[in-house]
Parts: sequence; structure tokens; C-alpha cells
Amino acid sequence: MTELAEISVSELRRRLNAGEALAVLDVREPWEAEICRIEGSISIPLNRLPDGVENLPQDRPLVVLCHHGMRSRLAVDWLRANGVKEAVNLGGGIDAWARQIDRQMKVY
Repeated sequence: MTELAEISVSELRRRLNAGEALAVLDVREPWEAEICRIEGSISIPLNRLPDGVENLPQDRPLVVLCHHGMRSRLAVDWLRANGVKEAVNLGGGIDAWARQIDRQMKVY
């Protein structure tokens, strides 16, 4: 990943399709993830992130998402401050993913 703290949904799709080694962290609440999620993503609600940070992969970039990108921005700031230097925010969140990439995905 670059030093930028945010990537677009189209860039994430490109990297996933290219088979790049990266992890996707979803910091939404469990009820939100039940509505829609990116397959293979790790779910840790924002308020539980400090308890779950040691379970995150450290060997690859981490793309963090929420509904629209606000909570995930906070998560990225916290993760970077706590040693996860390759954490980046997914601009527009799962809503942008559903509207631009996977139009079959439910929105809320």
C-alpha cells in the first residue's frame, strides 16, 4: 500500500482481483455486517478494536471499512498510532462498495 491513509473502492477491487495479499477489517456493528459484508473480511466492531488488535494480520496491508468511512477513519488513525502502519481507510465504506462495485449487495 502507499503512504496514503485512504483507498477507493475501485482500487480495493483491483487489488483483490489481482490477488494481492491484503486483509479487510470491517469495524461496523454485528447487525450491520449481517446486512452486507465483503466476503473474507474480518469483523471487529470499532469499540472492541483495542481488544482485538493482536488478532489482526501483521504481514500484509489492512483495509478498514465501515458504513460510510467515518468510523473506519478513526480506526485507521488508532491502528497507525498503535503500530499498524499499513492500515488504510476504504473511502465511502461499504455503501460505496455496494453502489459502485457490487450492485447486488444490500444497502442500508
